[in-house]
Amino acid sequence: MYALEMMSITKEFPGVKALDNVSFKVKKGEIHSLCGENGAGKSTLMKVLSGLYPAGTYSGEIRIDGKTMNFRNITDAEQAGISIIHQELALVKDMTVGENIFLGREPKRFGSIQWDQLYAETRKWLQAVGLDVHPETKVHSLGIGQQQLVEIAKALSKNTRILILDEPTAALTESEVEILMNLLQDLRKKGVACIYISHKMPEVFFLSDSITILRDGQSIATLDREEANEDRVIALMVGRELTERYPYVKHTPKEVVLEVKNYTVWNKDKPGMKVNENINFKLRKGEILGIAGLMGAGRSELVMSLFGAYEGKAEGEVCIDGQKVKINSVRSAIQAGLALVTEDRKRLGLVLGMDVKTNTTLASLPTISKFGVMNNNEEIKWSAKYAKELKTKTASLETRVGSLSGGNQQKVVLAKWLMAKPKILILDEPTRGIDVGAKYEIYNLMNRLVEDGVAIIMISSELPEVLGMSDRILVMNEGKFVKELKREEANQENIMQAATGGK
Repeated sequence: MYALEMMSITKEFPGVKALDNVSFKVKKGEIHSLCGENGAGKSTLMKVLSGLYPAGTYSGEIRIDGKTMNFRNITDAEQAGISIIHQELALVKDMTVGENIFLGREPKRFGSIQWDQLYAETRKWLQAVGLDVHPETKVHSLGIGQQQLVEIAKALSKNTRILILDEPTAALTESEVEILMNLLQDLRKKGVACIYISHKMPEVFFLSDSITILRDGQSIATLDREEANEDRVIALMVGRELTERYPYVKHTPKEVVLEVKNYTVWNKDKPGMKVNENINFKLRKGEILGIAGLMGAGRSELVMSLFGAYEGKAEGEVCIDGQKVKINSVRSAIQAGLALVTEDRKRLGLVLGMDVKTNTTLASLPTISKFGVMNNNEEIKWSAKYAKELKTKTASLETRVGSLSGGNQQKVVLAKWLMAKPKILILDEPTRGIDVGAKYEIYNLMNRLVEDGVAIIMISSELPEVLGMSDRILVMNEGKFVKELKREEANQENIMQAATGGK
């Protein structure tokens, strides 16, 4: 028997049919991956299932263990045994682990919370997910991987029978990913049905019993693990064969556009501690310089500091086009010709409550203004130009950016900086949480920009991406550049050896 059947689900928004007659089934004790490009309908389908979009706002039928369900809200779905763990974790950071797990369901007697019982129950659920922390630990003191395990413990404490995980490993270290993989396999043995949404194909193929592919709001195919392979799944996702995952074009680097000398950055929270020390490198016009390293190596802090967006003190010399520059704010960085696409697009790259056109033009207001007055027609013209050029999927330019898929949000961030016409474009994890089709478009865009003379610095935790798109690679370990590799001499082994402190 199926734990879940979603039959002919159709969901429309003004001007957009997000789901078009989608059917999706999951067996008990099965890990079923849901794959598709950003905007394919994965999140919308899960919002229907989890009660965020209530019965009546869509057509079709949901059955749990063969019984038809009509969820009015999230609580109804939770009572039916459905829990969803979003990419952005929904924990109250200043509360304890126990308070988070039982928030709104605290055990009470005569109206008073029974704290001893709450924390005793918490211990049981933390043990179930293999998390060795004290139940009274504040959540803000935990790492992202530990916080995710708290979310799973919270879900299991509600007698979850269907667990939905949306991009669960996007911000996890390798060891945290391994813990999560083992936990999901244990849940499978206990009969929990897991719906796994991820753009990371190795994880999908390691875990899945079945894979369903969505494209443009339609269910294209469901494959057993044995009959699926990466090329087939990707072809079904994007509707075409991707013959080359990384469309590298040999570039011809020209004169040095950026030179950084003896650059040191201090930790913003611990001013006596250095996050980067004695950094020296050159970037040439018309090249892609890849920066590799483990999470926490100091890569993001370095580029944030160079862009004037890091709160920690920095000293050293920065030259652009041979001229020494002083960058002490984002505005001065933009004026010097720099642009930065941050790794955290939701928090640092976009104003989620604003629309597409406003976000696109934010860094270039002088271009669309005269005597301090903004020209609305110019704003529409420029934002429409970049939405068309980047193939951004949006109902209109007035659509709130927070409602777009991750890939389309990233395109809006890119549009903002392309409009600023930078000499130097810094991309920090440019394809994190983005599907293969959108990745391919971003890689092609990078090639076009380099051909036009833009110099690109790309930070990525995905080694195949660094190897696939870089002309030259710098490897960082503990805040220092420890190795420089030409494209033809770089491989995963020598990059990882340098990144982990090996010789």
